[in-house]
Amino acid sequence: MKTYENYSLLNNNTFGIDVKANYFIEYDSVEELQQLLRSDLLAESKFMQIGGGSNLLFINDYQGVILHSKIMGIDAIEGSRCMAVLRVGAGERWDSFVEYCVSKNYGGVENLSGIPGEVGATPVQNIGAYGAEAANTIVAVECVNVKTGEERTFTAKECQFGYRDSIFKRDYKGKYIVTYVHFKLSKAGWQPNVNYGSLKDEFEKYPDKNIAAVRSAVLAIRGRKLPEPKVLGNAGSFFMNPVVSRSYYERLLKTYPDMPCYVISDAEVKIPAGWLIEQCGWKGKSVGNVAVHGSQALVLINKGGANGLDIINLSDSIRASVRTKFGVDLTPEVNIIFG
Repeated sequence: MKTYENYSLLNNNTFGIDVKANYFIEYDSVEELQQLLRSDLLAESKFMQIGGGSNLLFINDYQGVILHSKIMGIDAIEGSRCMAVLRVGAGERWDSFVEYCVSKNYGGVENLSGIPGEVGATPVQNIGAYGAEAANTIVAVECVNVKTGEERTFTAKECQFGYRDSIFKRDYKGKYIVTYVHFKLSKAGWQPNVNYGSLKDEFEKYPDKNIAAVRSAVLAIRGRKLPEPKVLGNAGSFFMNPVVSRSYYERLLKTYPDMPCYVISDAEVKIPAGWLIEQCGWKGKSVGNVAVHGSQALVLINKGGANGLDIINLSDSIRASVRTKFGVDLTPEVNIIFG
C-alpha cells in the first residue's frame, strides 16, 4: 500500500486538469482495501475510488482521499472448448486486457479496443463502442462493501446494466468498490460484430476476417477520430447518445431528413450526439483554452491550461444549442467531480 499527501492528480485524469487531492492511496489486494476502509483516515475524510481517470472531470481540488486499485491478474476460472471465463483484477488496464484476449483468440471484447481506463470501471460505466458493451461479456462482479468491508459478488443480472449505466451508478453509487470482474469470452463459433457505423467498411480492408482484424479496424478508426490525451487532454466521448421515442424521431426527420439513428426497439431510437453537435456548428470550434475536436464533435478537448470550469461552460453551451435546435437533452457521460 502506498500513501501520498497533497498529491497532484494531473497524471490521473485524461483531461489534464491540474488539481490536487489531500491524500492519494494505492492498494494491492482486497485485504488492503478492507484495512483502508476500517482506517481512521477514511472514517474522518470523504473519499472516492478512481481508475485510470479517463471518465473524470475535476472542477476543484479534491478535499479528501482518492483511492486507486492496483489489484492485478488475469486468471481463467472456468472453460470449455467453446468458451472461457476470466477473472480480472480491477487495476488492470482495460486495453491491455483486450489485447490479451485477442492474443488468445478469445472473442467478445475486441470491439472495445483502445478505450482508456481500467477494468474496475467497466461494469460501473458499462463501457461501449462500435455496437458492443462490456455487459455483453460480464458474468459477475466482485466488490467490497464500503460501509462494512464485506465482500459480495454480483451476477450480471444484479448489476442491472443499461446504456452506459449500471446499479453501481444509481442505487449503489459510492457504496461498493469493484475488485475483480469475470468475463465470459468465446473460443469457438465466434462471429464478427462489425455492422456499427464505419466499422464495417474498415473491417473489409483486412484480408483475415478474425478477432485481431476487428481490433485493428477499431484502433484504426479511433486513431483517426480521437486525439491522444497526452497531447490534447480529453475524456473521449463527453456526451451519451440521446435515446428518444421513435415517434419524436420521425417528427424530427421531417425537418432533418438526413438525421441518422440506431434502432433500440420498436419504441425507441438512439441519435448520435456527435451529429447533433455538429449540426449546431460546434465541431472544431474553440472557446479560450477548450474546444470541440475537429474530427469528432463528441470530444471536448483541453488545448492547454484549461480548468474544469472552462470545460463545463463549453459543455453547457453545447447542450443549450442542441436543446434549442432539436428539443433533445444531452447527458454528460463524464463524471463531474466538484471536490
